[in-house]
Amino acid sequence: MTTDHQTSPPKSEHDRITRAFQLLTGGDEIRLNKDIPESACKDQPGNFFRHLLASVGSKLSDEVASARLVLPWLLAHLGGSGAAVAWLLPIREAGTLVPQLLIAAWLRHLALRKYAWAFGGFVQGLAALGMAAIALLGSGPAGIWGVLGLLLLLALGRGISSIATKDVLGKTIARSRRGALMGWSESASSVIALVIGLLLPFLGKSPERGLLALLLLIAVAGWWTNAAFALAIREEPGATEGEVNAGRAMLAGFGLLYTDRIFLRFNLTRGLLLGSVLSLPYLVVLARKQSGADMSSLGMLLIISNLVVLLTSPAWGRWSDRSSSHVMAAGGALAGLATATALAVQHLSGGWAHSIWSYGLLYGVLVAAHTGIQIGRKTWVVDFGGPNRAMYVAMSNTLAGVLTLVAGALTSFVAHHWGDSGALALMTVMALTGAVTTVWCAEQET
Repeated sequence: MTTDHQTSPPKSEHDRITRAFQLLTGGDEIRLNKDIPESACKDQPGNFFRHLLASVGSKLSDEVASARLVLPWLLAHLGGSGAAVAWLLPIREAGTLVPQLLIAAWLRHLALRKYAWAFGGFVQGLAALGMAAIALLGSGPAGIWGVLGLLLLLALGRGISSIATKDVLGKTIARSRRGALMGWSESASSVIALVIGLLLPFLGKSPERGLLALLLLIAVAGWWTNAAFALAIREEPGATEGEVNAGRAMLAGFGLLYTDRIFLRFNLTRGLLLGSVLSLPYLVVLARKQSGADMSSLGMLLIISNLVVLLTSPAWGRWSDRSSSHVMAAGGALAGLATATALAVQHLSGGWAHSIWSYGLLYGVLVAAHTGIQIGRKTWVVDFGGPNRAMYVAMSNTLAGVLTLVAGALTSFVAHHWGDSGALALMTVMALTGAVTTVWCAEQET
């Protein structure tokens, strides 16, 4: 039996991927892809989804193995002191930022940078796997030092992946589609992290060791997913000539600090505003200690953290377009207010001093403040850098890593002698002083 009409041939997988790509990016199939090689244009739809899945994996892992939330909880469980907690964020940030110029020089030897990206993802997953084993079996000083050592390994992998990811992104995804890619990856990873946070209260009475290990194993899966999809990206070989001399690049960067005093003052202010992020682990430890909280409270903090970022980022971003220095000042003031309130709350009588909701609210305010500071300082340095933007960003990041180590050492010293309250008091002073000194940075906006 025959029919009078012909059915249209089924769409190929490439057609479906292209259509989904157009839907998510809001563009036509071909739209001025002049900033990537012509040979990369045909692979762009597929590469978009490989980038997306890789990014969701790494961002999810960053949340469930967070050095500002989950790892402080783990150290507190292992009996870590405030001096040990003080090193979490400095190790992660410095280990990622300080070697960036050296890593960038090494990457010039690779024609396909996706292999460096995948290697970084694999290393991060391996480090998280070690942390999961410590969560299950470790205790005391050996467990604490093991977590800090593995965090350094994780940070180095993070630094390699960070630079390689940006390089591969620039070669495979057109400028007009990159914002959409980052937006979708942020949204998807935040939703998954929120779901995990919502599930934790139902498991709150389960053994703490097992749940911490489970979160870290989720992080392992996320980073190894990141590595797998990085390897799957279709990348055109890049140039390996024009090797960057890391020593000269470092000297040129420090030259900027000497010749450009506004840039120097910005970085000193950025160092003071580290008080906002360095205080986050202490607030987590304080919440756990004061409230006798179980893992359901960790889930609540995870939910608060992701919701705050989702809800406040657009407002901070719009304000930064008008005045990034005002955003940094507001973020610093808000962070100082939150940590000062936390210091006061623990000495109050009644339920407020022992309620996880008190600390959860303050943690949310602190996350909002830190989000504003991040957006403000990124906007500031991008706007200020001009044609030499890449060097300004690289130098600022390298110096931030060094300043984070210095701040971590000082915080650890204060925590060792005056406890968690002393560390929080120091970071309150840092954040409020940073809020005041942002007037130095306002000159570039006039």
